[in-house]
Amino acid sequence: MTRPGVIILSLVGLVLSLILTAWLEPGGLELRVTPVKKGGALLVLPLKPGERFTIHYYHSVENAPIWEEHSLDEKGRIYIEEERYLKFGAGMGQMPGVGRKVRRGPYDVIENMHMPTGDFILRVGSPGVDHTIIWRGEKKNLSNVVPHKAVRFSAKPVNLLYKMWRCLIPHRATPVVRR
Repeated sequence: MTRPGVIILSLVGLVLSLILTAWLEPGGLELRVTPVKKGGALLVLPLKPGERFTIHYYHSVENAPIWEEHSLDEKGRIYIEEERYLKFGAGMGQMPGVGRKVRRGPYDVIENMHMPTGDFILRVGSPGVDHTIIWRGEKKNLSNVVPHKAVRFSAKPVNLLYKMWRCLIPHRATPVVRR
């Protein structure tokens, strides 16, 4: 084989090795929020293990703000980490043995929950309830997009190749993070 042929074959082998490695290496996690009945992703969030996202809304009875912080582990399992609210309302409060209740300014906070939820379904409330996802400082108000619809929160690990692809060409449902 000629010297240029060996160089080309070596480069092709190197490129294929890099692609295979990127395909096999973990690249983080992806959270998807999708309608239960039909339709494409409403939100696609790349996350690192332990990174948090928040569901913020106003309690339908008390009309008081509530924040629920969630995280993912390295396998893509969803956990609720913390709940924060101004006043106790129906369906709110600490469960025995889960987390620790503290006061942070005007808020009651249940922290250190780390309670697995797995994939879950949320029935999005009306505008005014304002079910809003907060991620890396960006907000997406689901109540303005799919009020009264059920949406599924699901997560999965992704490989490094997919992550690099999404860095170059983000999913249309991934918010642009302003720095």
